[in-house]
Amino acid sequence: MAVAVVAVAADQGTKQWALSYLARRPAIALPGDWISLRLITNPGAAFSVGSGSTWVFTLLATAVVLIVPWFAARARGQVVALGLLLGGAAGNLADRLFRAPGPGVGRVVDFIDYHGWFIGNVADIAIVVSGGLLMLRAVRSPGAKDPVPAQPPKACPGP
Repeated sequence: MAVAVVAVAADQGTKQWALSYLARRPAIALPGDWISLRLITNPGAAFSVGSGSTWVFTLLATAVVLIVPWFAARARGQVVALGLLLGGAAGNLADRLFRAPGPGVGRVVDFIDYHGWFIGNVADIAIVVSGGLLMLRAVRSPGAKDPVPAQPPKACPGP
């Protein structure tokens, strides 16, 4: 899936940039003061939840990376959303597998600070956009999730 490959490349590329550029600098405010760039490494999930259970997030991300391609091969109209989900999960999984302190418990590189509310990365953006696209699809096409085709209404008998 091309979307997943682009998402992983963008995520890992921006993380490498953040590690080399932001490691030597304090936070960098961007215009508007709502987003700044500040490097951290995160052992947990969003908002650093579950910092002591990094291996659980490794298992969950592995499951997503293994299962999503199966769904994507069967999905119609959801390929971009599933590609973003796969790419985001794979990007953060790569951190968990290959970054310190070691395989399966590595820390995720985060550097996009949302006005002090939380700090994320490009993989997180891909996952959130994927969720939004999937919800939009569900709201706009409620019958699309129903594998059984709707039966046409029966004609009423005449008088």
